[in-house]
Amino acid sequence: MPWTLPPRPSRRSLLTGAAGAAGAALLAGCTGGGGPSGDGTGIPLERRMREGAVRDSARLLERYDATVAVHPGLAERLAPLRAAVAAHSAALAFPAPAATRSASASPSASPSASAAAAAATPSGSTAAGRADVPPKPAEALSALADAERSLSEARTIALAGAPGELARLLASVAACGAVHAYLLTSTPGAAS
Repeated sequence: MPWTLPPRPSRRSLLTGAAGAAGAALLAGCTGGGGPSGDGTGIPLERRMREGAVRDSARLLERYDATVAVHPGLAERLAPLRAAVAAHSAALAFPAPAATRSASASPSASPSASAAAAAATPSGSTAAGRADVPPKPAEALSALADAERSLSEARTIALAGAPGELARLLASVAACGAVHAYLLTSTPGAAS
């Protein structure tokens, strides 16, 4: 019996097999085999991301309060923007379990109350924040716009690692922050 070479697979079958293997590898990578937290802290990724976003919003609220404390004439202009930042903080807060939610008066009371309490204290970070506010109102608005813009950019970058619902929320809040930056640097009442 003469020995013959086994039939070679066609180029098409090799490419199909390679594409199938690559697709299977991608799907296996999407299953999140690293566990719920992604690192050794034991705290779920979404919770850590939400808590960080709430802290960032609280710092931004402190900047708004410090700016109004140094420039009271800006209070009316900054009030709606500050209210939106406070609403973002409440929306980004990790939802309380059903039993805890029914026991409290409102689910958003905790982040807003802690931010308001931190902003109301004359000493500490708010007093230190007043020293960081520029002496001219236009410069203060520009500094606040820079803070809004940098936080918006940070939230946009964070979208890549965020779970679905949180990614949508971060995208909305980042877009709102970009609008705030624009409104802070535009002339009020000017037609564009």
